[in-house]
Amino acid sequence: MVQPSDLARYRANLQDEIDSAALYRALAEVESHPQLAEVYRRLAAVEERHARFWEQKLREAGQPTPPWRPGWRARLLIWLARRFGARFVLPTLASKEAADRHMYDKQPEARATTLPVDERSHARVLGILARTARGGIEGSAVARLEGRHRAIGGNLLRAAVLGANDGLVSNLSLVMGVAGAELPGQAILITGLAGLLAGACSMAMGEWLSVQSARELAQRQLAIEAEEIAAVPEEEKEELALIYQAKGLSEAEAKRVAEEVMADTQQALHTLAREELGIDPEELGGSAWEAAGASFALFALGAVIPVVPFVVLSGTAAVVASLLLSAAALFGIGALITVLTGRSALFSGLRQLLIGLAAAGVTYGVGRLIGVTLAG
Repeated sequence: MVQPSDLARYRANLQDEIDSAALYRALAEVESHPQLAEVYRRLAAVEERHARFWEQKLREAGQPTPPWRPGWRARLLIWLARRFGARFVLPTLASKEAADRHMYDKQPEARATTLPVDERSHARVLGILARTARGGIEGSAVARLEGRHRAIGGNLLRAAVLGANDGLVSNLSLVMGVAGAELPGQAILITGLAGLLAGACSMAMGEWLSVQSARELAQRQLAIEAEEIAAVPEEEKEELALIYQAKGLSEAEAKRVAEEVMADTQQALHTLAREELGIDPEELGGSAWEAAGASFALFALGAVIPVVPFVVLSGTAAVVASLLLSAAALFGIGALITVLTGRSALFSGLRQLLIGLAAAGVTYGVGRLIGVTLAG
């Protein structure tokens, strides 16, 4: 007899497969590279087959089957993919697949099926896609993906969530600290705005330096690689052939591809940069100014939340409103993080809320102590 815990597992597996299938279908729709779009469609087909397997298990146990509707996390990722492109959500999907690659290994119903092998394969495929340059995927990688799946399927979202969280927690702590010292509402507002600007500028400058330093290092590495191609082309060709062999091509095929690539010096440099150095010569890690602007905006977005109530309120009402608004935002950010982690939205939201309020409570207490000491 099927136990209640088994039925709950069947339902969880079914929902997970429905979510994955919907995500891959959405990625196929927005992917401009036709070969990659086809890979996503095949991944979706495999996930749909998995979903039907768990649906059948529920029917055999006499249980109703839920409608094929993706959950809120999947719907959010689909919206982000349609808004910002497949590569925006790809690192999140790759991380999820990597975490779930052994999910069926110990489930007795799945042992005699291809489910465990399929999940491990999906993790490898998403890992390859997540590491692929934005401008396209190397022909060898496409060939490997196509061959495997004819039979079977720097993270922007993380940075956005954590950037806003940094601004919210740090400025809430600052605002509560000066509120604890019982400064006038106008002084708290000015302090909060100053903290917002100071923190956002600091984050932007740090991000600019980080990205610019990475770009300069990449440019230096490209220059060295270009010198090596000009000085010892045969050695570079052999190295490229070995890389392709390591990726699964036969020795003869690897040498043929390497010969074709090395025939064009510019193509050789770009290919070796991607394959050997992990550098996209066309992007070099992205624009330092764009990264700085995004960092500034995201930090400011979170930091402005605890300040807003002091624009229209004063005294205890402003402090309480700031805490309530910030508490709601903390819970929301904690719940949003579960898109990346897959954990319970309630658990993560409450954890984030408690951590943020604890930090605010400490600074409020310190501010209160300082204010009493100075007043005394």
